[in-house]
This record gives sequence, structure tokens and C-alpha cells, in this order.
Amino acid sequence: MILTKIEQKLKSIYKEEYQESFLDQFRKLIDQWEKEQWDKIDAPSEKNVYLITYGDSIFEQGKPTLETLHQFLKKEVEDTITDVHLLPMFPYTSDDGFSVVDYNEINPELGKWDHIKNMSSDYRLMYDFVANHISKSSEWFQGYLNGEEKYQGYFIPKDPEFNTENVVRPRTSPLFHEYEGKDGVKTAWTTFSEDQVDLNFRHFPVLVETTEILLSYAHKGASSIRLDAIGFIWKESGTSSMHLPEAHAIIQLWRDVLNHFKPNTQIITETNVPHQENISYFGDGTNEAHMVYQFSLPPLVLHTMTTHDATKLSSWAQTIGKVSNEATYFNFLASHDGIGMRPTEGILTEEEKQRLVDKVVENGGRISYKTNTDGSQSVYEMNINYSNALINKGEDDTEELAVKKMLAAHSILLSVMGVPAIYYHSLLGSENDYEGLEASGINRRINREKLEFAEITRELVENPRRQGIFQGLRKMISIRQQQSAFSPYAPQTVVDLGSNLFALKRRNDTTGDEVFFIVNVDSQPVVAEIGIKGRDLLTGREIDSQITLEPYQFVWVR
Repeated sequence: MILTKIEQKLKSIYKEEYQESFLDQFRKLIDQWEKEQWDKIDAPSEKNVYLITYGDSIFEQGKPTLETLHQFLKKEVEDTITDVHLLPMFPYTSDDGFSVVDYNEINPELGKWDHIKNMSSDYRLMYDFVANHISKSSEWFQGYLNGEEKYQGYFIPKDPEFNTENVVRPRTSPLFHEYEGKDGVKTAWTTFSEDQVDLNFRHFPVLVETTEILLSYAHKGASSIRLDAIGFIWKESGTSSMHLPEAHAIIQLWRDVLNHFKPNTQIITETNVPHQENISYFGDGTNEAHMVYQFSLPPLVLHTMTTHDATKLSSWAQTIGKVSNEATYFNFLASHDGIGMRPTEGILTEEEKQRLVDKVVENGGRISYKTNTDGSQSVYEMNINYSNALINKGEDDTEELAVKKMLAAHSILLSVMGVPAIYYHSLLGSENDYEGLEASGINRRINREKLEFAEITRELVENPRRQGIFQGLRKMISIRQQQSAFSPYAPQTVVDLGSNLFALKRRNDTTGDEVFFIVNVDSQPVVAEIGIKGRDLLTGREIDSQITLEPYQFVWVR
């Protein structure tokens, strides 16, 4: 059965270039992995909350950082977090891990595979698969430069017959770069940087080798696999070379293969693009991504908390319906990258976008740009710590309000349909890292600070901002995990109670459980007529139809 599915996918990918030998190679791959023992895992439930972190986010001198991170999570976070997304943990040369030198080795500064195995005994793990590109220092690309026959088809040289005028990409650097090879200059397609060289999936051995890597990750403890920049993996002359049918077919093939060996392994696609393009990676809801990154959520929540107007967020949330019993959204507010602006296209006006850009700059952030097909540049992302981004100067001027606003933003994250993921700097109540920004000159470093174990554990007790956000989020998560209405697959119904309130109902049709969520996105108290009676799960107090919400207060009523 699995080989029949693979054959269908290979024919849809390679069309007239398909050869029977392609299926033979996959048959050997399947036979090889059939000999291994595979873990069994469950699909996500309301209990699952992801933490997005680097393997060296928490460190101690003289210790492998993966060991320290594991120790920190067990000591401070416990079971508040169930899944840990480890950003690329492999040897790399740039982009804080996203220029991988060797997909199969752990960066020795972080530790070894044994440390990963130990962590997987306490937490479900998500690995990053940077499948679109690899470091120019990798064995693969060096083999290409040195004329090794195996690697000559692994990369994409500049071809005057290939029309690139419609190519869409998120960088201002050249699309092709030149490299000194053994027999002279060679060129290669570089979507992201000179150090990150795109792989050529048209060359069948690349698909075989990357599938092998994907299976090895699942076998070595991954419950989820994030497909980084996956929309770029197939190039076609004259097109945008993005989101092409072949890219979707490759993801579908990978899902079939993973499902054969380790059902419920979550494939999560990362495509920082407008909403409709993003959700195309669900396929038919059962055959492609299990989750897609909900990229519209971070800028929309920021817009809502900035303007004290939930109208745009509510309108957008009404379009977020149930996908299937197997697919849902990967929701987040902050990550290792900035707050993407492309996902706001068609949702926010140019004036509304500019207001956010101006506010981010005022609050100490930076702005990164992309080059458009006409040669112009536009805002790609805003680089800032999310708690700093939320602050309205002259209005949110107390520490108490800063904490309440951060928790209010995350109440939205924890209430909307899907699986929530919290960035480690959000969980730990961090602020902008100007030192890291200035030392590196890299905008994204403003939100990638590494934290020393003893210092951060002390600050979680002594620093009111860190303590307030950390303990507040822990309490919210623990309450959420007990409510089946927050199942990742339970639908949501948006309730219109006025522009300064965001409200929705979650209902699990299997259990019959319901939770009504409402948050005041204003800095002033608001009286809300919610029309229901129940108990606030956060405070235990009874609510009878009408409720007064203090600035940035939220309730879960059941």
C-alpha cells in the first residue's frame, strides 16, 4: 500500500522524467527502515503546549547546553510545557542554525544525540528540518565545488534559459552567487544568503536522501518535524518558484512515509506568507501538513492590542474554521524570527501596517525588508521582543500593565483553535536584547538572547516582570490543559461584543464541553453583556450575564 502511494506521488512530482528505478530506490529505503523499532505516539490534545527554543537558550559554563536546558525545564517549567521545539541543533555556519553543515550530527557545543534522547523521555520534541537549503561549508556543496560526480545535480546553477523574473523571495541579496570551484567558478541558487545554498529537488537523489533524513529524525525521537521554508523547494522557470504543486506533492509523500512508520508524527509547515497561501499546505486536510504556522496571528494580535480595536482580529478569526480531525493550526505570537508582515496582506491597510512599524521602531525594535519582483523594497518583518512590541508609550507605563498586556495577548493565543506554541523569551518575560543586536548587527538577535541558568532561575523569583509573566502563563496553561473544549480540533465561534472586546466560544462536540472566552483589549475598564451564566475558570467567581473587565483582563467562562 505504501509503495503504491509513493509511486503516485513520484509520478506527480517528476512527470515525464519519472523512471521505474525511482520506485525501486524507495522500496529499498522502506525495506531498510522496516527493520527498525518505532515508538508509538498520540496526536496532540488540549494538553499539548509547545515551547520554541534553541538548544543553547539556557546555558551553564562547562556543561552541554542541551543538558542544562533539560534541567531547567524539569526544575522550573515542569509539565506546563509538553512539547519542545528545538530550533536547528546541528553544526552550522550562519543564521543561528539555519545554515546546516550536517543534518545528521548534533552541534557539539549543544551536546550529543544522547542528550536529545534523555530530553525525549520527559518531553515530546520537535526537530527542525531545513530541507530547502544547506550550508556552503557542507560536504554536499563542497563536493559540488570539487567536481565530485555524486553532488553535481544537488544544486541549481545559473541558467540563462531559466526565467527568474517572477521569483518571490524574502531577501534583498542576489538570487545567485558565485563560488570558486576546483575547475573554476560555479554558480548556485541562494534564496536566503550566500552561505545558504538551495537544494535541487528536481534531482531525484536529493529527494531520496532528504527522505532518509526525515525518517531518521522520527526514529531518533521527533514527535513533530518542522519543515523550514518549505514553500521554496521546487523551482520552475517563469513562475514564482514558490508553493508549486511539486512542493505540495513532496510534503504529501513525506506524510505517507512517516504515517507508515510512526503515525501521528506531526508535519508542521513554515511558510511566512499571506494567509490563503499558508493554509494551502493543509492539502485536503488529511494528506499534507498536520499543522501550519498561523503567521497572521502575531501581527493581528499586536494590531489589536495597539489600537484597542479587535474588529480586524474578529473578522479574520471568523474565517478560521475546522480543517479536519487530523489537521489544525500551529499558533504562536513570537518566535526566533521577527513579526512577519506579509501575512497581513489583504487584512491590514497600509496605514495600519505603518502604525505598527512606527510603534516597533519607537519601542526600540528594527525593521527588515524584502525585495519585490519590480525591484522595490517593502517591510518583511519587525524585529522586537513581543512584550516590548505590545507597549503603548504614555499609556502602558506601569510594570503591572506591561505584565497584564502580555498575559492578555497570550490569552488569545491559548484560546483560538489550534495548538499553542510559546517562545522561550515570552514565557520567561524577557525584553529587547540590545547588546546582542549591536554586537552582531543582526536584527533578529534582538530577541535571541542566551540566558545563564543560575541568573534566570533567580530572576524568575526576584524580577517582578519575569515572575508575573512566567507564573501567569503557567497558571493559564495548567487551567487550559484541563478543558477538552480547547482540543486542537474543536471549532471556534467568534462572538461580537464590541470593538474593544475579543470573544469566542470553543466547543468540543465529542465531549460536549464549552468554554466562553472574552478579553478586554482596551486600557480602560469595559462592561460586557455576555449573555451567559457560569464560572470563571481563572478566579472561580460566578458570572451572571454581565461582567466588568478591567484593562487587559480576560475570562474563561464555563
